[in-house]
Amino acid sequence: MATLVSRSLILFVVLLVLSGALSAGALRFDLLSGHTKCISDDIKVGAMAVGKYHIVEPEGSSELPDSHRISLRVTSPYGSSLHYSENVQSGNFAFTSSEAGDYLACFWAPDHRPPTTIAFEFDWRSGVSAKDWGSVAKKGQVDIMELELKKLEDTIKSIHEEMFYLREREGEMHVLNGRTNTWMAWLSFLSIGICLSVAGLQLWHLKNFFERKKLL
Repeated sequence: MATLVSRSLILFVVLLVLSGALSAGALRFDLLSGHTKCISDDIKVGAMAVGKYHIVEPEGSSELPDSHRISLRVTSPYGSSLHYSENVQSGNFAFTSSEAGDYLACFWAPDHRPPTTIAFEFDWRSGVSAKDWGSVAKKGQVDIMELELKKLEDTIKSIHEEMFYLREREGEMHVLNGRTNTWMAWLSFLSIGICLSVAGLQLWHLKNFFERKKLL
């Protein structure tokens, strides 16, 4: 009974955290002109990812200066370019991941004299949180309760898929650790062999030297 209650509590906490993630808003960043800022997200294969970004108006200004522009490049774990925008004030992107791993979104701003700090907001969602639930509700004409149940169902599916994904990553890391340990063992034996060979050569050289000097 205690185990069942504990599992139910853990599931409730996980769902609560994921629900908070679904409703999370954009994050705000400060970017110094002439510099680059990169944000990464670990996405599994076949997951939908969407993002939108825009520059925030400077304090005390009612409109954006024309010099306040940023560029963005989104790349896959293997370096494929998925989105590129140059010298823009806002934009968005969407893609379905074909590779598992860390996807990178790098922002940079043109160099200014004197240096300027550009504030921008970036909202990047993947998996269940990337789904447009408003469109789902309008298209299916479902009520609020049914929509929440659909969100919960997709969240549970996402948890299940994430567990299998983490298990696969754990297996890959276990294989990699095994290979690394094997290579380290071989390198250790090789280092010992080289050290013994060098020591033997030094002894042989000293022996010949003393024999030639007739010290032995």
